[in-house]
Amino acid sequence: MGLIRIFLRALFPRRRPKKIEVVHERLPDPDWSELREVSNRSLARYSDVKNLTQSPSTETHRVTIKGQCYVVDGDTIFIGNASIRLSGIDAPELDHPYGKNAKWALVKLCKGKIVRAVLDGATSHDRTVATCYLPDGRDLSAEMVKLGMAIDWPKYSGGRYRQFEPRDIRKKLWRCDARQKGRMPSTLPY
Repeated sequence: MGLIRIFLRALFPRRRPKKIEVVHERLPDPDWSELREVSNRSLARYSDVKNLTQSPSTETHRVTIKGQCYVVDGDTIFIGNASIRLSGIDAPELDHPYGKNAKWALVKLCKGKIVRAVLDGATSHDRTVATCYLPDGRDLSAEMVKLGMAIDWPKYSGGRYRQFEPRDIRKKLWRCDARQKGRMPSTLPY
């Protein structure tokens, strides 16, 4: 029994956490000069002054994680021990049509590269939501949409990636589209 265990460990060594870098960046203070100009003007003329004069946001830091990633599916990666969901897109699950294609497209984009994830502060199914960038500055979410392996999720992206969607991609990735609209079918059509 001991020899088999030694042989298996030689073939399949335990994975060690890859080296990651966590950076806490201080965001620049907002320019409040425009706010002061607007608030000095007539309140009747500017009905939105109340919204503008609220106290500045207490969010002054952003967390960035850098490292090589492990791809789980078309919109989920691991950097070190951190599970990260790509922000603003929806890719098919592995057991859905085109799910494995989406995963391997993301693997091709990330393979051997250091990925930088800027955390949004939100979570989704025990995953941290982040905007992820390749070393050359390309947004991973935008690249997945351009490749036709994911679609924009306007609820979370504000329509930021819709312009990159190929024609008729929502017909191809119909399950993602149905999930976004709350019409996920209970049975498979095939």
